[in-house]
Amino acid sequence: MSVVTNAALEMPGNPLRQLTLEQLRQRTSVKWREHPADVLPLWVAEMDVLVADPVAKAVTDAMAAGDTGYPAGTAYADAVAAFAAERWHWTDIEPDRIRPVPDMMIGAVEMLKLLTAPGDAVVVNCPVYPPFYRFNAFNGRKVVEAPLGPDHRIDFAALAAAFELALGRGGRAAYLLCNPHNPTGTVHTRAELERVARLAADYGVRVVADEAHAPIVGPGAVFTPYLTVPGAGDGLALTSAAKAWNLPGLRGAVAIAGPDSAVDLARMPEEMSTSAGHMAQIAHAAAFREGGPWLDALLEDLAENRRILAAALAEHLPQVRYRPQPGTYLAWLDCRALGLGDDPAAHFLERGRVAVNSGLPFGTGGKGHVRLNYATTPEILTEAVERMGASLR
Repeated sequence: MSVVTNAALEMPGNPLRQLTLEQLRQRTSVKWREHPADVLPLWVAEMDVLVADPVAKAVTDAMAAGDTGYPAGTAYADAVAAFAAERWHWTDIEPDRIRPVPDMMIGAVEMLKLLTAPGDAVVVNCPVYPPFYRFNAFNGRKVVEAPLGPDHRIDFAALAAAFELALGRGGRAAYLLCNPHNPTGTVHTRAELERVARLAADYGVRVVADEAHAPIVGPGAVFTPYLTVPGAGDGLALTSAAKAWNLPGLRGAVAIAGPDSAVDLARMPEEMSTSAGHMAQIAHAAAFREGGPWLDALLEDLAENRRILAAALAEHLPQVRYRPQPGTYLAWLDCRALGLGDDPAAHFLERGRVAVNSGLPFGTGGKGHVRLNYATTPEILTEAVERMGASLR
C-alpha cells in the first residue's frame, strides 16, 4: 500500500527548496559521487529535487504489486500525447506515430540511421550537447557545425552553409535540432522553426528534433514542437520525462514521427521499443499524466533561480557574460574576460571547489565557457557563485 496521500499529491510545494546539502550528499548518483565531498556539483543534468509524488506512487505501487516484468501497451505514448495536447495544443499525434525508445540519444541515433548512411553528414548548432558529437562519430556519421549567432539563436546563413557543406559530396544529410537548446537554454520560436522547415525542404535535409527539455520552458517563451509547424511533416522528434521530472536513473523516451515520416519510424527495429524498461515507462507515463502541478512549481523555482544566478554573477563575477534564457535549467556562461584560458571549469573546480561543465566538449564556441546547472537550492547556487568569485582572488 502506498504511503503517498491525496493531500500530498495536491501540494507539490517548491521542489528546489526541500532538500539540504547534507541530505543531497547522501545520494549515490554521479552528480554527487563524481567529485570529493567538499565540491559543490553544478554540472551534470540532475536536479536537486525529490521525485514528484505521482511518479513515486506509480513506481512504488508497481513494485509492491510485483509488476516488474517486460513492457507492454501504449500508456507512455498515450500520456505524452495527452500532455502535448494540453500544454502545447498538439492534438493530431496518431498512436502509430509514437514509439517508446530506451532513451533520448539511443532514439536519436536510431532515427539518424533511418535517414542517413555511414559517411553521411549530421548538422548541429554548436555549441551543443556533447553526445551529439560522440554518438554520431560512433555511428560513422560526419558532424557538420552550424554555429549559433551571438544571441544564441539559429543563424540561418550559417545553417544554409552547413546544409550545402553536408550535401557537397553527395549522399544524404540530417539536421539534429536541439529544441530547447542545450546548453544555452534558447527556446526556438515558431517562426524560427517554420524557417527551419522551409530551409530543410529546400535542401532535402531531414530534421530530427531532440526535445528532451521541452516541458522545461518558463515565463517569457512558449515551447513549439517542431513537428507542429508547416512543412515539418517529414521530420522526426523525441521527447522524455527524464529531464523535466528528474528521472535519468529511469531512462526512457518516445520517438514521434511527422505524418509524412511514419513509414520511416515503422522501420525502426522492434527491439528499440521492447528495450525501453517497464518501470521507466511507468514512471514517465505518471509524470506526463499527473505531474503537471509539480512541474509548474518547479518552473517557478527555476525562474527564481535564474534571477538569483544573475544577481550573484553581477556581484561576484561581473566580468562573466550570462544571457538568461527561459528554457532548460542550464546556464551558458562566457568566462573569457576572466583570463582563465580555454577551460575555466578546471580553475573553478581546483580553486573554488565548484564543479561545472567545461565548454570545450560542446564544440565550436565552447572555449572559455562553462555550463552551470542551476536546478539546485538557492543556498547552494549562491554559495557556488561566491566560491567561483573568490577563486579569482
